[in-house]
Amino acid sequence: MRVSLIQMNSQDNKAANMADAKALIARAVAEDRPDLIVLPEMWTCLSENIEAKRAAAEDLPAGNAAGGEAYELMRSLAVEHKVMLHGGSILERAGEKFFNTTIAFDRDGREMARYRKIHLFDVVTPDGKTYRESNTVEGGSEVVTFKAAGRTFGCTICYDLRFPELYQALARRGAEVIFVPAAFTLQTGKDHWEVLLRARAIETETYILAPGQCGSYGGGKRANYGHSLVANPWGHVIAKAQDSVGHISARLDFDYLASVRAAIPVHQHKKLV
Repeated sequence: MRVSLIQMNSQDNKAANMADAKALIARAVAEDRPDLIVLPEMWTCLSENIEAKRAAAEDLPAGNAAGGEAYELMRSLAVEHKVMLHGGSILERAGEKFFNTTIAFDRDGREMARYRKIHLFDVVTPDGKTYRESNTVEGGSEVVTFKAAGRTFGCTICYDLRFPELYQALARRGAEVIFVPAAFTLQTGKDHWEVLLRARAIETETYILAPGQCGSYGGGKRANYGHSLVANPWGHVIAKAQDSVGHISARLDFDYLASVRAAIPVHQHKKLV
């Protein structure tokens, strides 16, 4: 399976971000012909302003009903390019509540999965910047996997990365590939991003697909680390971006995954649940 990860520098202009995503996906398809494309976290809007972020939020449809602008763009791009499309995350409006939500589509534009980010980023980083994701959204509560192209995929978003019990839950449900779309801060990312991603790959013996936001936003007040990457089940980084907008691609070898699990069968040795 060939995968492409899209790295963006989203701002608070939803229309411009959507145009950027469309162009970046078209480029990835033209250059690398992927089977699966993955967008970063909150690719439709990154802003310091809560109201601006909520203005970009979308109600997600039920059944085959039409969705909002970003939802329909993702669906149409999956159909146009005949790819599976994991939509990173967007801000979902659900009545009076908001969630940081993943949507994934198959090649025919059918929705395969929704996942609401469980762990919210409420911290003060070492450089003194305060982040309160819970001021904007509520946390989800469901562990989500889905099947596509004969494989099992698991969903996480950004700060979830620091909670290995979620990844173990996905592994118990048969995940072979785990998504980590992110807007990881520059301050923490430079020390923790790759280390944590490789650790989760090794612990679960899965492929980790982690597309990130890069560069500054919020008038230069905030900065994301970028360095989107793909880690294999042995923990090796097999594709990695730097700190600029673009895409990376890699091939997922499921025979190799099986050989890793046979060599070190941790899934058979677990004593605690």
